[in-house]
Amino acid sequence: MPDIPYQPVIRNRGAERARLDQVPGYSQARQEAAGEFRLLRQLFEARQRAGLTQEEVAVRMGTTRSAISRLEGSRKHLPALSTLRRYADVLGCDVEIQLVPRTPDEASPPC
Repeated sequence: MPDIPYQPVIRNRGAERARLDQVPGYSQARQEAAGEFRLLRQLFEARQRAGLTQEEVAVRMGTTRSAISRLEGSRKHLPALSTLRRYADVLGCDVEIQLVPRTPDEASPPC
């Protein structure tokens, strides 16, 4: 095998975003997913603040570490509200659900 020197690829996220924004439907899909990603980030950050591992949360909830991993990191597995409440309880948090009015430039009527 030839000795090829390592050359890291430098990512330009601004250029990547600009390119993807040109793909039909990408911006809308990204906006639709933003709320889910915020929730996933909040779950992870709450666990970190509580100083618990996924395994410790799982034991306290009576489930598996892999279930907690799916809960924190998968948009394919949308948890039930009761599961979110149990998760929050283990971390010493409450779950709040809000309906937030959209900005005026969006086509749907306000809440």
